[in-house]
Amino acid sequence: MTDITENPNTNPTFEDFKNENGMTYWWASDLMKMLGYPNMKSFQKVLDRATKALVSLNIPHYDNIVAKQREVDGQDTQDFKLTRFACYITVMNGDPKKIQVAEAQSYFAQQTRKFELYIQDNTEIDRLLIREELTEGNKSLASAAKSAGVVNYANFQNAGYVGMYNMKSWQLEKKRGVKKGKLMDNMGRTELAANLFRITQTEERIKNKDVKGQSNLEQTHYEVGREVRKIVAENVGKSPENLPQEKQLPEVRKELKQGYKKMASEDKPKRKP
Repeated sequence: MTDITENPNTNPTFEDFKNENGMTYWWASDLMKMLGYPNMKSFQKVLDRATKALVSLNIPHYDNIVAKQREVDGQDTQDFKLTRFACYITVMNGDPKKIQVAEAQSYFAQQTRKFELYIQDNTEIDRLLIREELTEGNKSLASAAKSAGVVNYANFQNAGYVGMYNMKSWQLEKKRGVKKGKLMDNMGRTELAANLFRITQTEERIKNKDVKGQSNLEQTHYEVGREVRKIVAENVGKSPENLPQEKQLPEVRKELKQGYKKMASEDKPKRKP
């Protein structure tokens, strides 16, 4: 992406678009153009995902993505002031199929090494966001199952695991050598997304088919898990229990939060002597 290069003989660099006014920031509209998005409406989805990532990391998003009315070409328009970290998270949530986004992700992967951030693409950010959705999805499924007559939720939950993995959750934990309750911390994006699909589709089937009673609910969860297992095997070429494991999400979260602190320190306004 030519707008985010470090060659002084070509186009302006990312740093050239920096603004200083009480805070160091970049306009979202400038970043939008760098990344090849045609308008703020299409770019808003990327900003929304960046906001969700900040919330997931317990980083104050209102301080990093600041809504602001701005006059552009004589017209007032909605824009946003983005901190360096917000720019980084936004770029990492962009569509990598866009050449400009892919090049910007490569640029930031290189630039963030000095902040000890070694996340190369948007995969780790996606994992964090899907993991958050899974937490909410499990709560919603538990509520639906309880309303439909589940008495033993552990058995109901394991029915889905047996359907999807051919084993109960504790058996999968043992197979992978992970601590109790930490299965999803090492799952890759594909596996996390598959589990999210299993959870949401089980809830939909319970509601749409008015499934009632412990035994019927367990069977429903098992059947949906079985269907997801088949989809994963057909598309990935591996059964879910054999999918590769990745860096623990708590480590990813810690690395990102440390990177945020270092970036914030880098751009902290310098006091005049």
